[in-house]
Amino acid sequence: MQVADMFSLKGKVAVVAGGGGILGGAIGEGLAAAGANVVIGDLLPEMAEKAAKRITDAGGTALGVKMDAFDRSTIEGCRDAAYDTYGSVDILINAVGGNMKAATTSAEQSFFQLPPEALSKVFNLNILAGTIVPCQVFGERMKDNPEGGSIINISSMSALSPLTRIPGYSAAKAAVSNFTQWLAVHFAQEYTAKLRVNAIAPGFFLTEQNRFLMTDEKTGDLTPRGKKVIDHTPMGQFGTPEDLIGVTVWLASEASRFVTGIVVPIDGGFSAYSGV
Repeated sequence: MQVADMFSLKGKVAVVAGGGGILGGAIGEGLAAAGANVVIGDLLPEMAEKAAKRITDAGGTALGVKMDAFDRSTIEGCRDAAYDTYGSVDILINAVGGNMKAATTSAEQSFFQLPPEALSKVFNLNILAGTIVPCQVFGERMKDNPEGGSIINISSMSALSPLTRIPGYSAAKAAVSNFTQWLAVHFAQEYTAKLRVNAIAPGFFLTEQNRFLMTDEKTGDLTPRGKKVIDHTPMGQFGTPEDLIGVTVWLASEASRFVTGIVVPIDGGFSAYSGV
């Protein structure tokens, strides 16, 4: 096999849950550029269709579908749409997740005042609704793929080393990393070693969920926290959505066929730097 062929996704079908967002959208475009037929699932149908249109406008093949992570029937509907349209699902990207201001400590809201409902929503969004349930819904059919498949979850560097102020998000992403390892072993031992489960752990990427922590909402300048992040990142910058594509294509392709149960940091060296 030629090296280029190892990374090709031609003929594969990839579902990106949460693909209407910035990071999920970039991943979807990258998978399509590698040859995959892409199904974008998103809470807002218009966002799913918009992301799919970017792919088709670039010459790829894509379908936008409504998918509400908190409504299992819509996850099943997204799966069925993928099978009805393309005949299979070979790749699942679980890109649903995020934090919320109400679950974040601040000068105005101490740890003791964090609403349990907000913490519960963040935890459920990232681990249960955003990861476990889609793995159940799609994995039940993917395990029977003759050529196997690849499930890629989205963890975070805060899973490896919990960050201040976001206890619910950090705990949830730690659970995503742990569940990724568990499911990789479970599928390999109970069903097929060809269905692999891995995760990527982005470092600091500016998104709508964390922008208020990293930049001043009025001036756009870095907050003290944002400056600390940049100072602790050897590459000296925030990540861009496109920085996630290469590792995702590798984990989705035959190039990583003997790789399962790992969490890959994409963090500009943040996790490697001791600060000294």
